[in-house]
Amino acid sequence: MPQTHPSCILFGRLNRDTIITSDGKVRVDQPGGNVLYAAAASRLWGVNPGLVARAGSDYPGEWVQGLAERGLDTRGIRILNEPQDLRRFFAYKDVEHYTTENPVKHFARLGLAFPKSLLDYQAPKQKLDSKRERSSLTLRREDIPEEYRGAEAAHFCPMDFFSHALLPAALREMGIRQIMLEAGNNYMHPQFWDEIPGLVNGLSVLIVRDEQLRALFSERGEDLWEMAALLGSFNCGAVLIRTGARGYWLYETESGGRTRLPRFPARRYDITDEGSSFCGGYLAALVQSANVQRALLVGAAISSLAVEGSGPFYVADTLPGLVEARIKSLEAAIQVL
Repeated sequence: MPQTHPSCILFGRLNRDTIITSDGKVRVDQPGGNVLYAAAASRLWGVNPGLVARAGSDYPGEWVQGLAERGLDTRGIRILNEPQDLRRFFAYKDVEHYTTENPVKHFARLGLAFPKSLLDYQAPKQKLDSKRERSSLTLRREDIPEEYRGAEAAHFCPMDFFSHALLPAALREMGIRQIMLEAGNNYMHPQFWDEIPGLVNGLSVLIVRDEQLRALFSERGEDLWEMAALLGSFNCGAVLIRTGARGYWLYETESGGRTRLPRFPARRYDITDEGSSFCGGYLAALVQSANVQRALLVGAAISSLAVEGSGPFYVADTLPGLVEARIKSLEAAIQVL
């Protein structure tokens, strides 16, 4: 296990994933979670991340060991004393749409035995995060190893409100100033409007999907650039909007600069945690160059590779030079408005 501090820190979730792709291929009870997709993307770009995540006592120890064998710094993975249900189920209807409901039906449709790992599985219910109570999986300051002090940057994958609202301040106390955050679904809502300025204050980059922005702003506005500018005014360095098929929109607060980048025309196959793959590449490039447009290109290129296969470490076998080839292709399409 590495004994020096990692160059960047990734905060997120570990999961036990079962995925049925649209062509009927099945991956049962495999390592997953947004922090692994981000980590694989960072490693592909030559940056070694430290991972901070929580898992239950029933999380397979050999999976954590496997992460370390891949060169990931696992000192920030905390195994709790009690089990935690970290299962996720995705059945893709096509390459863009999936359901998390009724796994029995989908295994029966394929004529496959139902896996024991999904017994008693219940699809997660959509509900807003709590403003008052932390869950057992909410990350705490004490989850960050002191050995991670000295990292250059950090990124928060989508998590609960408390993990996102409280930990960036702890990182700044450790001297880490470059902090990215990808917004979580369960607080991008008008009921959290008054909390958002404090949450984004001091961030280098806020990453958000266009539908999340529209949900948060509700009847307060419709123009995505204006929404980004308002969020940026809360002392946030840049706001990066993922707009699905329309690609990426980057708003830089200090200059007011606007950049658009279309999505690379990849052969999309499995889009699980696509955003975290993008963010892992973006962060790695930002650490190396401090150039947000270069980071945008790298994140988009690596993300386009990640969705062409299945599982967080599909990109690990990417041929050298393929990322650079896609970056060159994307460079010709970038628009500075």
